[in-house]
Amino acid sequence: MVHGSEETVGFRLWPPVAIGAPLFVGWLATSFWGDPVGLSGWRIPLGWALVLLFVGWNGWSLWLFRRHETGMLPGQATHAMIEEGPYRLSRNPLYVGMLALYLGLALLAPTSWGLVMFPAAVLLVLWGAIRPEERFLHERFGAPYDDYTRRVRRWL
Repeated sequence: MVHGSEETVGFRLWPPVAIGAPLFVGWLATSFWGDPVGLSGWRIPLGWALVLLFVGWNGWSLWLFRRHETGMLPGQATHAMIEEGPYRLSRNPLYVGMLALYLGLALLAPTSWGLVMFPAAVLLVLWGAIRPEERFLHERFGAPYDDYTRRVRRWL
């Protein structure tokens, strides 16, 4: 567990590890045992579309962090609650984007085992990052954050 302070989130598991580890395990399984299901030609345009979605969506989200002068990385202080842009659609747009990247990379690799491991990535990021982050934001911002959670979904 990464411990936070009054101004930072204490993650149980760093989000890129929570999302990247299952993809890596899927890739290893494909390397050792091959893919049980062949992924046809549709995977390439869909994979690239998901990668580009990640770049635009996460770029927009990170730009808002910078504009609001609040921490973008673990260990940086959280000074503001962002409710605009992608944060109007999801309380966790960076994780949504990272999960889209996961799917895009699994399709481009290709690794159907990586696609099978996708639910593990969702559960790990939920347990390791989102739940601790939600507790932290509730403690940090109180009623305004609680109102935000009632208006905006966790994912999409």
